[in-house]
Amino acid sequence: MDFEAKIISREISELLWDMEKTVGTAESCTGGRIAEAIISVPGASKYFKGGIISYTNEIKESLLGVGHDLLEEKTAVCEEVAIEMVKGACRALNTDYAISATGIAGPSGGTKDIPVGTIWLACGTLENQVTMKVEEDHGRDINLAIATNKAMQMFLDFLKTENETKVEG
Repeated sequence: MDFEAKIISREISELLWDMEKTVGTAESCTGGRIAEAIISVPGASKYFKGGIISYTNEIKESLLGVGHDLLEEKTAVCEEVAIEMVKGACRALNTDYAISATGIAGPSGGTKDIPVGTIWLACGTLENQVTMKVEEDHGRDINLAIATNKAMQMFLDFLKTENETKVEG
């Protein structure tokens, strides 16, 4: 894991610790890398409950509650599936927040409509999610590292916004 990811993980740790909130992950193409980044900080067991690696549509449906029709119509690599994975992880893991990733890391598997390097990221709560699409292909390892770092940064930004809203309110 790179230095940037460790810094982001530490900031996430401090916020979750202070807010007394929990997080879980629902990962497809990243295969647990986001969870690994979160638990790189000592004391993560206070706020990280677990992760679901849902590499197949069967697991996305059965464990995360992603709709079969959605997967059939839009494929697993879309914004809506990333959002459903966040909601499903919050429910399945009983967490306040979740982070998800679904995409095509490569080197093969892409199509004209969904090329290799397309990864949808999402994070949030049952009620409120944000998403991001990663679209560049730099090779499998780099695609996964970029997706992990972007997911962590997106979640950190989400937490900061949530924390500011609670402080102001």
